[in-house]
Amino acid sequence: MPDQHSHRQLPRPGRLAAIALGLSFLSALAGCTTTAAPGQPYAGTNQKTCADLNAMSIPATAIGLPTGGARVTRAETVAAAGDGAKAIGAYCKVLGEIAPVDPAAPAIRFQLDLPAQWNGRALMLGGGGYNGTIPDPAANVPAGPADRPTPLGRGYATFSSDSGHQANATTSRDGSFGLNDEALRNFSGDAIKKTHDAALHLIAARYGAKPGKTYFAGGSTGGREALLAAGNWPGDFDGAIALYPAWNAVALNLQFGRITQALARPGAYPSPAQRKLLYDAAMAACDGLDGAADGVISNIDACNATFDPATAKLNGVPLRCPDGGSGGNCLSDAQIAAFKVISTPLQLDYTLASGETTYPGFNTWGTNWGTGGAGMQATILTLGLGTLQPASPMPAVNANGSPPYHSTFWDQWVRYFVTRDAGYDWAKLDGQHPGPWQNRIVQLNGLQDANRTDLSAFQARGGKILIAHGTADALVSTQATRQYIERLRAAMGRERLDGFVRYYEIPGYGHVFGTAFNAAWDSLTLLENWVERGIAPAHPVVTDTAGVPGRTRPLCAYPGWPQYQGSGSLDEASSFRCVLQ
Repeated sequence: MPDQHSHRQLPRPGRLAAIALGLSFLSALAGCTTTAAPGQPYAGTNQKTCADLNAMSIPATAIGLPTGGARVTRAETVAAAGDGAKAIGAYCKVLGEIAPVDPAAPAIRFQLDLPAQWNGRALMLGGGGYNGTIPDPAANVPAGPADRPTPLGRGYATFSSDSGHQANATTSRDGSFGLNDEALRNFSGDAIKKTHDAALHLIAARYGAKPGKTYFAGGSTGGREALLAAGNWPGDFDGAIALYPAWNAVALNLQFGRITQALARPGAYPSPAQRKLLYDAAMAACDGLDGAADGVISNIDACNATFDPATAKLNGVPLRCPDGGSGGNCLSDAQIAAFKVISTPLQLDYTLASGETTYPGFNTWGTNWGTGGAGMQATILTLGLGTLQPASPMPAVNANGSPPYHSTFWDQWVRYFVTRDAGYDWAKLDGQHPGPWQNRIVQLNGLQDANRTDLSAFQARGGKILIAHGTADALVSTQATRQYIERLRAAMGRERLDGFVRYYEIPGYGHVFGTAFNAAWDSLTLLENWVERGIAPAHPVVTDTAGVPGRTRPLCAYPGWPQYQGSGSLDEASSFRCVLQ
């Protein structure tokens, strides 16, 4: 089998080469001695024009991991547009490629937006799924409020990459790049460092100065990337925003496999209408557990402990079909069993490289699994259970429909990451008892996941991390993010961790979108204040843009949740208090 080791596991010559490259990069960056003041308009000398960046080459020595160097493929000025919070001033749009070492590996394609009025800061945006496309650097951070300017609109130099491969028609579910070692390492985290170094080289060339502060923001895979950025390259980033982070990607994939097996059984796949019945029944049973009938299940732990679809009723009618058989307006025993697999943890009979032996269940009750509709409902349907039952071979993703997002994700991971056999049948691999594939799975866990629990180096330079996760996430379990926080607390101590990491759960918010509560949160301003001014988050508030547009809730630091105090408007955060039980 070809060498699958990450750069952290290179043999001695490789390690020496990586160290030499890192020193060369630091030396090259040190040549730019000016550092911009963050948050202040920068008007230094020795600046290049946008046109000057066209066809610029970046030597391999300027990038801290092995590459074939990088080049600008296009640089063009984009005129100012928009008004109010949507206003974005003129900027230089730079497209580039980072060449691989392996000629068979794809290049890393990136985009860097350089505002004419620079505020001395830089922000890297993360991707999603298996990546394969370049996230728009002009976009907002995950859950960023529409009434606040985007990072580029604020004057940030913003950048992102496709993480080192170009997706096919399966888009963010295309895992075929996993056949190539370098492409796999790039996706697993190396592209973060390579893209960062190339972007900062160009920022220094354009402005004649280095950013005063550099941040990372992402959700899902981008959330995993945010945690990797802080943990693996603490000297490169000053702060990170991680929403619904898929930090333990391998354990999550194994849970995806378990769920896919359950949904593929005869009669187990629920229709969108049946998913709606489950959602409504859970809402009827659990909405009031937080003291308020407001269409949001805030006391999710109580709901998980008490709700049972086998005995639940909706409007006095049992949710379970008579005798457990099939029916359009009820759930069969096979469907209930599938949902209970989703809600319960994966248990492994072996230990992953991270020490994990489990992946927790999802907050299944009260989560929108895709009930159909337009707008955000269409995205929720795609990220949820989709429109086609998983099968072997896995149905294709196309305009006519798709299997559950997680099922295609699992199928691709089995074929291209684990077995590296494009014709392998996903149904033949039992992730709990993988037999000859166990060592490969453990190896991938060491490569893909954000397993570092000692963030001392990041803390020492004043770095801060904001993490948030919706309790109605259908793709990454909120319980897994709790697991991550508990691991950090065990390694570093709770009080120490609270000094630079905060984790908030958002009731009713899903993966990217939420129909009960769609979060808008100005995390970037919060992070700026914490990093640059030493103002720690105090009583943050999140705003709903979908369930009841404009209503607010307190963001409660885990393990807290917002409980209604018994009086006051249900639409005001001040009517709620964060409680632990």
